[in-house]
Amino acid sequence: MCAVFALVVIFISVVILMIRDGKRSQRQAKEAARQGAQAMGDVIRRTVMADRKAERAREQATRKEKRARDQAAKEEKQRHIESRIATADKATQEVANRITQLQELLLHTLRVNDTIYFESLRPKDLFPTFSADPSVTTPCQVPQEAQFLAGVHRPNSLLKLLPPFRQRHKKALLDAQSAYQNALTRYQSEEETRQRKLDAARQDYEQAKAQHDATVKQRNAGIDRFKADYIDGNPEAVVAYNNMLLKRSQYPDNFPQEFRTAYMSDSQELVIEYELPSLSVIPTVAEYRYVKTKDVIEEKPRKPSETKELYQDVVASVALRTIHEVFEADQANQLNVVAFNGFVQATDAATGKDIRPCLVSLRVTKERFSEINLSRIDKKVCLRNLGAQVSPRPDEVQPVKPIVEFDMVDKRFVEQGDILSDLESRPNLMNLNPFEFENLVSNLFTQLGLETKLTRSHRDGGVDVVAFDMRPVLGGRVVIQAKRYKNTVGVSAVRDLYGTMMNEGANKGILVTTSGYGPDAFDFAKDKPIELMDGAHLLYLLEQVGVKARIVFPDDCACMATAGSKR
Repeated sequence: MCAVFALVVIFISVVILMIRDGKRSQRQAKEAARQGAQAMGDVIRRTVMADRKAERAREQATRKEKRARDQAAKEEKQRHIESRIATADKATQEVANRITQLQELLLHTLRVNDTIYFESLRPKDLFPTFSADPSVTTPCQVPQEAQFLAGVHRPNSLLKLLPPFRQRHKKALLDAQSAYQNALTRYQSEEETRQRKLDAARQDYEQAKAQHDATVKQRNAGIDRFKADYIDGNPEAVVAYNNMLLKRSQYPDNFPQEFRTAYMSDSQELVIEYELPSLSVIPTVAEYRYVKTKDVIEEKPRKPSETKELYQDVVASVALRTIHEVFEADQANQLNVVAFNGFVQATDAATGKDIRPCLVSLRVTKERFSEINLSRIDKKVCLRNLGAQVSPRPDEVQPVKPIVEFDMVDKRFVEQGDILSDLESRPNLMNLNPFEFENLVSNLFTQLGLETKLTRSHRDGGVDVVAFDMRPVLGGRVVIQAKRYKNTVGVSAVRDLYGTMMNEGANKGILVTTSGYGPDAFDFAKDKPIELMDGAHLLYLLEQVGVKARIVFPDDCACMATAGSKR
């Protein structure tokens, strides 16, 4: 019984243990499951958090990239704006610089000495020193016998006693001496060849140098003749000197700088016909502005009144500058008077034809021009005070009448062919007697459209012609006095004419001479209704009415020159 009970107890204990072990296993399984679930949850949570963090990082990177793109675009836009503003500012500055150039045309020449010094015309380039190829100038190396004998070894005292060694040494010595002689022969031949080439090169050099020196000597002789002729007042030399001067004058781009010059030595008058720049030299744009809203550079056009004023200033500047340059550079005092006609190449708006109107014309003496301070003047007032004829609207190419017609001066020259075929057949006005000269002048002005009446002068053997210009308003009584002179007409004759005009109540006076006028005569006639007609002018008008004549003074020589030039 006890054994049974013990077995039961043991069985029950085993069952209880098994139940406890099962529950423990369940608890452990639940705990493991719980821990597994918790670990899985942690993994999921970590994964989700990582995904969220990555998403936030991507969003931040996207925002950062967008901010960078926006900033780059903003900076690029700002750079574009700044670039466009800079382009507009640069264009505006270029226009401003151009305007400054135009406004300082006269001041520019005042900063430099326009005189052409003849020494500066002489060639300055020195002929190079003699040089030749180094292979010709470097002497050949002279062979040294010792170098050849150095390779021959002498036998010692014992071997020298043996015939074979003694013979071998002797043969080696002879071979070395033979080699030295051959080398010496080659050296002499090569040195002779080199010396011949060097002599030929020196001869060529001396010939070239002699030719260069002869050219320089000839050029210097020509400059000496040019200087002497200029100082002596040779008309061609005076014209050449002033042409050279005007060619050297530095103007802005688009200035034509074409001109013709003529010189009359009897009155020391230089006549300049100068081509002025057209209205296109004035920039049509006053300012360039960048419009940000449109992203365009707009042009602000220059006001027509400003363009007109600038162009008038340019015309006046060129005239005054040219006269200043020739007077300042007149180192031989060959100029007493300068006449300037400024023309422009244009198109007639009404006909479409090419025209060449004169926009400014003046005649001034050196003495009077030297009294002007060009750095402080009002150009328009200055020209008006000098009695210049200036177009009121040069921008519309309104012409004025030249004070001196260049062709009137040029006509007095006769081409070489005319000299051979026609000159001697033309009557010499100096051979006419006073009565014939009187009729010549009277007929001339009659054919020019005036009604003339002759009156005998009782003072100087010349003639007075009283003429009538029948045009309404512009016409009236004209007194014409003719003087068949060889010498320059002075101011007294002009005063006499002016007195005659006052006595006759004439509207205008014309003084005609076969010679020329002095500076005082031009000064007195300025601002008065007096026209001074010299011999060149007279010949020109006679040819216009079909009368070919010449003026040859006793013991006459060439007294005038003309020339033209283009840079």
